[in-house]
Amino acid sequence: NTPGANANAVKELVLCGMFLGSRRVVDGINHMKQLGRDGLAKERVEKDKAMFGGRELDGKTLAIVGLGHIGASTARDASRLGMKTVGYDPALSIESALKLPRGIELVDAISTAVSKADYISLNIPYIKGEGGTHGIINEDVISHFKSDAVLLNFARGELVDSQAMKEFLDNSDGRYISDFPDDELWDHKNAIILPHLGASTAEAEDAAATMAAKTIMEYLNTGTIKNSVNFPDTTLPDRSQSTIRFTVVNRNKPGMLAKITGALAKFDLNISQQVNHSRGEVAYNVIDVDPHTTDGKKISLKELQKEITMLDGVLSSRALFGVPGAGYAKNVDGKYFI
Repeated sequence: NTPGANANAVKELVLCGMFLGSRRVVDGINHMKQLGRDGLAKERVEKDKAMFGGRELDGKTLAIVGLGHIGASTARDASRLGMKTVGYDPALSIESALKLPRGIELVDAISTAVSKADYISLNIPYIKGEGGTHGIINEDVISHFKSDAVLLNFARGELVDSQAMKEFLDNSDGRYISDFPDDELWDHKNAIILPHLGASTAEAEDAAATMAAKTIMEYLNTGTIKNSVNFPDTTLPDRSQSTIRFTVVNRNKPGMLAKITGALAKFDLNISQQVNHSRGEVAYNVIDVDPHTTDGKKISLKELQKEITMLDGVLSSRALFGVPGAGYAKNVDGKYFI
């Protein structure tokens, strides 16, 4: 998972969408192509421009629903274009908040955000089920839109109630710009539906590949987990050169941490630092151990790792030394594999 790697690419498409929704650029292009086919392009190029009048972004208001990597970046650049910005994000992180423009107005409801907006940008994930985001832009929210509002959806098509959006477009001068296909809206005169272009730039693909490679390298070298879809984010400060780092994956149930530390105590070893995080049914531990016993005896790291790995509830372990990625052991139905 590489969050933020495509943020700039998507942000630029959102900005493009605002221009497309303001100036009827696509309609103008198609019109000129038809005039060219009819041999009338030069004759009509000035006369017909009034058919495609629009408005400027400067001084208009942009509502950003979701203020993560893409939303915060969009807010900053919209402010530089002279736009007022309104933001809504009930899960706004400190990291994202620090990236917001100073003048942004934060509100506590989507309806409040959109009611002030000439343009609305969706930048939230699609989450199914109760309390999710399916159809979050519904009839009630759309009823708060200005009559000429432009909705920019480069997040997920399922966020928008298509029928409610179609009714809005049928009865207003609003616009819908998206890179997700929609059976109700794809050919509407007030909609522009693009291919799914959000992250389709060479730079975004390079950034995602680089981030993924660095994340894997960090895991192999230090045991750090970032941006996993099924494991908890876990980071422990760099270990001392005099210690050995173990990582342990176990079922997330009571008493497991005590079992793991008990195994280390059985070998008369001291823990210099450790962290334990869980996510769903899985827990992940990173433990730095001083390999010198209190009485000076030498220990077998292989025996220690087997002792930890074969604890009831432990799924796997790794000793981080030597070749990155080596030192892996697994407990499969009570059998030890290395």
